[in-house]
Amino acid sequence: MVPRYSRPDMTAIWTPEARFRIWFEIEAHATEALADLGIVPKSAAKALWDWWATNPAIDVAAIDAIEAVTKHDVIAFLTWVAEQVGDEARFMHQGMTSSDVLDTCLSVQLVRASDILLADLDALLAAIKTRAYEHKMTPTIGRSHGIHAEPVTFGLKLAGAYAEFARCKARLVAARADIATCAVSGAVGTFANIDPAVEAHVAAKLGLTVEPASTQVIPRDRHAMYFATLGVIASSIERLAIEVRHLQRTEVLEAEEYFSPGQKGSSAMPHKRNPVLTENLTGLARMVRSAVVPALENVALWHERDISHSSVERYIAPDATITLDFALARLTGVIDKLLVYPARMQKNLDKMGGLVHSQRVLLALTQAGVSREDSYRLVQRNAMKVWESDGELSLLELLKADADVTAALSVAEIEDKFDLGYHLKHVDTIFSRVFGA
Repeated sequence: MVPRYSRPDMTAIWTPEARFRIWFEIEAHATEALADLGIVPKSAAKALWDWWATNPAIDVAAIDAIEAVTKHDVIAFLTWVAEQVGDEARFMHQGMTSSDVLDTCLSVQLVRASDILLADLDALLAAIKTRAYEHKMTPTIGRSHGIHAEPVTFGLKLAGAYAEFARCKARLVAARADIATCAVSGAVGTFANIDPAVEAHVAAKLGLTVEPASTQVIPRDRHAMYFATLGVIASSIERLAIEVRHLQRTEVLEAEEYFSPGQKGSSAMPHKRNPVLTENLTGLARMVRSAVVPALENVALWHERDISHSSVERYIAPDATITLDFALARLTGVIDKLLVYPARMQKNLDKMGGLVHSQRVLLALTQAGVSREDSYRLVQRNAMKVWESDGELSLLELLKADADVTAALSVAEIEDKFDLGYHLKHVDTIFSRVFGA
C-alpha cells in the first residue's frame, strides 16, 4: 500500500486493528452459538461480549510480541484476548481451526471493500452521464487505428464508457456475492468438532452465506474471480484514461485534464500542460491487474489446505482494493473537470477536406447502379488526392468534377452526402439504450 495512492476509508479496512476486531467478532459469535447448543457455558460468550462492550483498544504491539514467540498469528491473538477477558476465554475457538477465522475475516474485508468500490463506481457513472448529456450532440471525429473514420459525438464516446462501467458494476456485484462466504467447519472442513449450526450463526451475524464445502479453506476460485473482476475494472479505467490522453495531444487537443491555477507541467518547459492524472491511472491499472495472475495461481492448493495463498493475499487484497478505490475516485475527478473543446473538435473534423463522408458517396454510387468495385475505385481515387494534399483539396469539389461520378450522381445528390447531421440521427436511440428512455 502506497499512501500517495490511498484513501482513508478503504485503507482502514486493512489495518491490523480492523483485522483483529473482525477476528474477535468471529470468535465471539461462534462462542455464542456454541453456548446456545450447550457445548460451552453461556457465561463464556457473555464474558467475551461484556469485555467487547467496553470498546477495548487492540494492542497490536502486544499481539505481535506474542506471535514472535508462538510463530502463529491466530494463537497470538487468542492468547492476548484471554489475558484481557480471563478464565472464560478458554472456551473460545472450540472445534475451530485458524482458517475459519482467517478466511471468514478476509471475506468480510473484501465485502466491505466491495461496498466502497461500488459507491466509487456509482460516482463515476454519475459523472460520465452528466458529461455525456452535456455533449450529446457535440460532433467530433471517430477514429479507427488512430485515423479519421466517420463523425460521432463526444457524448457518444462517453455513453460507451458509461455502458462499460455499468457492466463493471454488475460484475462487481456478482463478485461481491461470490466472495461473501463464511467457513467455520474445523480442521479439513468436516465439522467433526463443531456443529454446522455454528457456521450458520456466524455467517448470519456477519452478513455472509455459508461455504457449501470449505475443506479447511474457502475455495480460492472465488477469490480468483474477485480479483479478475477488479482487473477488468482497472482495464476499463485505463481505456477511458487513454482516450483522454490521446485527445489531449497537442495535434488533437479536443479535450484535456483540468489545469489548476499554480499547477506546473514541466520543470524545464513552462508551456507544458501534461495529462499526468490519466497517465497515472494507466500505471495504477497495471498494478491492479498485477494481482490477477497470483490470485489465479492461488486456486491450486494442496489437498484440503496449504498456506501458499496466504502471503499472496496479504499483498494483493489490500493493494488491489486500495489502488482501485483511488483510481476510480481519480477518474471521476478527471471526467467531472474535463475541459472539452467543441470548436477544436469541429476543426479536426473538417481537417481532411471532407474525407469523412466517403462511405456515403460509395453507397450512393452502388445504389445508382455502379458496381461496388467501381464505386470504391471512383471514390478512392479522389480521396487519395485529398489525403496527399493534407486536406488542402476538397473531396466534394473533386467528386463534382469527376465525370465518371457525375454520370451516376447529380451534383445535388453528391452534395447531399456531405451532410454532417446524417451521422447523428440515431444518437437518441443509442442514448436510450445506454441510459434508459
